Amino acid sequence: MLTTTRVGSVGRLATLTPAPDLEPCGVPDVRHHRVQVPATSANLGPGFDAFGLAVDRYLAVRSLPRRPGEPRVRHLGDGAAGLPTGDDNLIWRSLVSFCDAWDLPVPDVALATTTQIPVERGMGSSSAAIVAGVVLGRALTDAEVGDRELVRLVDAIEGHPDNVAPALLGGVVACARGDDGELVIRRRNPAPHLRPVLLVPATRQGTDSARAVLSDSFDREELVTQAGRAGHVLAGLLGAWPVAPAASGDRLHEPTRLAMMPGTAAVVGQLRAAGVHVWLSGAGPSVAGVLTDGDRAALDTVRRVGADHGFALETCRFELSGALACPEDGCALAGSGGCVQCPGQRV
Repeated sequence: MLTTTRVGSVGRLATLTPAPDLEPCGVPDVRHHRVQVPATSANLGPGFDAFGLAVDRYLAVRSLPRRPGEPRVRHLGDGAAGLPTGDDNLIWRSLVSFCDAWDLPVPDVALATTTQIPVERGMGSSSAAIVAGVVLGRALTDAEVGDRELVRLVDAIEGHPDNVAPALLGGVVACARGDDGELVIRRRNPAPHLRPVLLVPATRQGTDSARAVLSDSFDREELVTQAGRAGHVLAGLLGAWPVAPAASGDRLHEPTRLAMMPGTAAVVGQLRAAGVHVWLSGAGPSVAGVLTDGDRAALDTVRRVGADHGFALETCRFELSGALACPEDGCALAGSGGCVQCPGQRV
């Protein structure tokens, strides 16, 4: 039975079924684990590099004994074509970074992965890989390292806490730096009557190229508008009031990025004009948004506008658990078989 170790709160783990030649062959000094990390959407409109949330699409990673001559990483299933399989793999490099940061020996394991998070679509695929590596490193080494320290490490590796923090902690996350330079993270569950939606195109958009077009200076009025909208959107996502779509757009990154993504720009513009709260997800080109649960008219509008521009609609749920690590040989929640949270029964 697969079992869960709490990282955020109790939740689900994607099933990762290895190919027959990847079955464990028994290494007594390593307690192997499976790790699940959710997809994320960053910025949420006006929360540039500050706000993010997690949704129930997953990267799953399993540690296994490594046989001589085999690749460090095996990617199982669809969705990971072209990703590195050697020691340059981002998951593995992040695991090594965790061990180096706490002066721990690096376990010589192989990794098997499967993912539901499309690469370069603005859904946090790189952040999920980094979080998977450090969470797996913590689990394999049995290190007593808290989530606060993990957030600091993954922020140092990735540089964008608005993605890595919700991937690690789940829910809606707001990130800021204090006057002392220290990262301040606050996490809440989103309002229960809201449901996230994703519109995902077939085209990719690299984060580096999308960041390269950003302006280096901004007008004071734009910054004041941005701050007001950020507070409005964050409070709306937490249930204080309905978000006004006309006050949910961004002034710092969306205009320049959408200018290079005409299809995405059309989707965002049409949906906001129709009264739907949507935003450019991360660096794009995907579009994310929230609807009131049960609002079929709004869902139909999102589906129609997305289809008109070649975007596939994915209805999903907020992921409240964040990253989860599960030992292969026992249940960390119930301590025995039959646990109702068994992740092997979920995805």
